[in-house]
Formats: sequence, C-alpha cells, structure tokens
Amino acid sequence: MNNRNLAAAVGVALGAALVTSACDAGSAGKQARSECVQIVDESTGKKTGDCMPLAPKKDRVDLGKPAFSRSTSITNPLHPSSEVKQVIYGGHVDGKPFRTEFTLLPGTKTITLKGEQVKARTMQYMALSDGRIAELALDWFAQADDGSVWYLGEDVFNYRDGVVADTEGTWLAGKTGPAAMIMPAMPETGDVYRPENVPEVVFEEVTVKATGQTVDGPYGPVKGAITVNELHMDGTREDKVFAPGYGEFSTGNAQGDLEAVSLAVPTDAKAGPLPGELTALSGAVRAVHDGPTDATARKARAAWDAYEASDRVPRLLVRQMEHDLDALTRAVAAQDAGAGRGAALRVAQNTVDLRLRYEPLVSVEADRMDLWAHQLTIDADAGDKGSVAGDVTSLELTWDRVRPGTPADKAAAVDDALRELREAADGKDTAAAAKSAPRLLAALGAAS
Repeated sequence: MNNRNLAAAVGVALGAALVTSACDAGSAGKQARSECVQIVDESTGKKTGDCMPLAPKKDRVDLGKPAFSRSTSITNPLHPSSEVKQVIYGGHVDGKPFRTEFTLLPGTKTITLKGEQVKARTMQYMALSDGRIAELALDWFAQADDGSVWYLGEDVFNYRDGVVADTEGTWLAGKTGPAAMIMPAMPETGDVYRPENVPEVVFEEVTVKATGQTVDGPYGPVKGAITVNELHMDGTREDKVFAPGYGEFSTGNAQGDLEAVSLAVPTDAKAGPLPGELTALSGAVRAVHDGPTDATARKARAAWDAYEASDRVPRLLVRQMEHDLDALTRAVAAQDAGAGRGAALRVAQNTVDLRLRYEPLVSVEADRMDLWAHQLTIDADAGDKGSVAGDVTSLELTWDRVRPGTPADKAAAVDDALRELREAADGKDTAAAAKSAPRLLAALGAAS
C-alpha cells in the first residue's frame, strides 16, 4: 500500500526543504549531518528551521541502483502488489469512520528512470471518510531483481464535497524525484529506507523495528509480519505493520487514528457458496438502504445478529458494523434523514465487503456499482448536491476497475450514462441526476 500518512488521506500533503549543507546554527548542535530535511509546522505549512532526526546514512538500505528486468511481478510477501487483487481497510480518522478500497488495476504504466523504461503495476487507493469519497491515489510499484519493491510515484486527488479540492502529494519518479524503496527484499531490524523522498512534495523515512512477528489476521494468525516506525515531514512518528499476503496491515491505534485490514482477496477467499445468512443480510440491508425506517433498521439488525452468530467475521468488520447499525438506529429515532442516509450507506458498504470472501471480485465490484447507483438516486431525490457529486465520482472510480472485463457494447452504454451524470453533477443539477440515474441502473443491469 502507498505509505501515506493517515492525516493526508483527508487533508493536504505538507512541504519540506532539502538543504545540502548542515542545518541552521540553532539545530546544528542537535543534529550534525550533511543533509537536512526541515520539519514543517503542520498547522501553518511553514518550515520551522529545525532538521528532522534522520537516521545515519550507514543504516540506509535504499541507496543502491535497482535493476528492473521483471518489474511487474511483485511477489515480495510483505508488499505483494501483483498478487493481492483487493484489500479493504477500515478504522477511523479525525473521529469519523474511515474505509479504503485498495485495488490492483489491469495493465501497466511505463516510467522513465534515468533513461531506463520501467514497467510498473498500478494500485488504486480509494479512501472514504464517513462513507464518502475523500481521496483517490493511483500508486505505481515495481519490484527490483533482488526482490525489493520500489514506489515510482502517485497521482493524488483530494476531495471536498465530492469534487477535487487539490492534488497535493502527487509525484512521479524520474521527474519529481527519485524512485523510492517501499519494502526491502528481506527486511532486518534496524534497516532504514525512504518510501517517499521528494522534499517539498512528499517525504518519509522508515526504520524497521521488529521482524518475524505474528499478528491477528482477519481470519486467524498471520506469521512473518514486521513493524516499522515512520518519520513524517512534521517530525511526528507512527508505527506501521506489514504482513505477508496483505502488505500494509495496520497504521495507528484504536485510541487515535486507525487504518487496518478488514480483509483481502485472494488471501482471505473461501471456497463454497455464499452463506444463507449473508444472503439474508444483504436483502435486509438493501431494504434499509432504500429507506431507513424503524422497521427496516430493526430487520437489518436482526439479520446482522443472525449472520454474525453463524459465520466467522473479522473483528474490525464487526466493530464497524456495530458502530454503523447503532448510528442508523439513532438517526431513525431522531428522524435525522441525512444521518440515516449516511449510516445506511456505510452498513451497505460493510455488507458488500463481507461478500468478498465468498464471491469473485468481479461480482462484488458489480454490487458496488449497483450500490452507488442506488445511493445516487437517494441523494439526488434529497437534493444533496455535494453527495451527488461524490456518488458520481465513486461510480467513475469503481467503473475504472469494472470496465476492462465488460463487453464493449455494454460498457459503452454505462459510459454514456456516466457522462450524462457527470454533466448533471458538475452543473449541480440534482433533478437532472435523478432523471439520469435510472438509465445508469438499466445499463448496469445489462452489463451484469
């Protein structure tokens, strides 16, 4: 996973400055080094004049020149970017439910590094705060011949009220700065590397704290994990865990901001039919999504209790579903339509995630397209311009993952419907969006 600071998922990347001589006189006594990346005050975005406490250069394991002859086969177990098709992360950031869909996209991107053409795999990072689009990033990774994984840049789009607010944090290796190691081939305690190394744009320095750990995975213990400590541009630090079969496994902690794996495929996939209790839950949640009422909320809660009692459910997904069902119950009791719509959306998202374990990814992605199309209808009828804009964006981003496997004639119909909805969203015309939504639903039905 791209090694971004959690705060940047809903905010703006901070600046930094690289100075080739020692830091200013005030901090030179604290850190006598030939390199200085200045700490930036997060509240003002201004350089403080103090140097970050960088690790000694001798500890760096990312200073060699990587060779990329098989760059798109990314099999490093701690960053298996071409093996894992999708990872779902959950948690909370800034006091709000936070959820991420991290998905391998088809095809490759060619990036020029000092005259060498390197093919990279693309991962789509789609982050949602309180159920709504907060950030999109397209991350490019390549594996070197020694097994280390390198981060070759990202296109970042930060959203506010469903529209792009800025693209802070965007960078490209070979243009903005150098390629950056994001995972050594065989990390050892004390190893230091920089997953992002473009001062004034993005910068992180990582130190491996422990290896050979066992962590609680979504469906059982996972061996071979590592814990690293990450130094950010504002001088703060946080621990991250990486685990085989998942890549980035968790960031932060339950007491503060947290982003952790809910489940991943194919790592957590299970053969066999969809459990009947999960099918029943999906039906009950669809009813509450279409109309949050006391009756539909109670049925969704009962269906969830029955499913949880019948199947093994990852603890993080249990906490998320309980939180969102409680929020739904409170919103319905308070007759708060907006809060009810938001809680129903999150409950629906959680339920679709649970289907990942049993159904092919392509089927689950089709469910997500249907979910967002229905949400669009609900938000358009409510006259919520910002949510409509976000719904259309979420549809477009999910469609980027679904379209490659869709027959051309059916894909064209969905493309046309999405273009019509984009025009309505950009024009803040919720009435037009409400009229166009049935066309999209029909096109999606034909494409499924």
